[in-house]
Amino acid sequence: VIRRLRADGVAAPIIVLSSRADEAGKVEALDLGADDYVTKPFGMDELLARIRAALRHRLQQQGERPLFRSGDLAVDLVRRIVTVRGAEVKLSPREYDLLRLLVAHAGKVLTHRFILKEVWGADTDVQYLRIYIRQLRQKIEAEPERPSHILTETGVGYRLRASD
Repeated sequence: VIRRLRADGVAAPIIVLSSRADEAGKVEALDLGADDYVTKPFGMDELLARIRAALRHRLQQQGERPLFRSGDLAVDLVRRIVTVRGAEVKLSPREYDLLRLLVAHAGKVLTHRFILKEVWGADTDVQYLRIYIRQLRQKIEAEPERPSHILTETGVGYRLRASD
């Protein structure tokens, strides 16, 4: 399974959970492309910590920082936690995907078309994007009508202010 996933270009972290504790089995799984190997029994806290570590390493390999900060906005890409002025902000899955894309390209102007393709996966009416940007601004901006994080590039798209 691991060999096939890696051959298909799947870059997601792979953690093997197994009752086999022999060294040869661990070495084989890791050599095939697994990121970690956990033998039973294991605690849930240990497993969650290993998942966070694997995600952190994968983000660093892809050039993404696991924690983005800009002013009073913080986005933890490993835990999927967004905070503004120290308070956690609840985002819908689509809002989070949109913010994560902006974070990945912080400081760069992203066109409407690019954002729609990356977040919605198909040609979608730009009005959907405007609605989600408005909702996101309501949640992360101190003054949504005068945004300081998600900036509009008129006629082009949007830009997330780069970290301080």
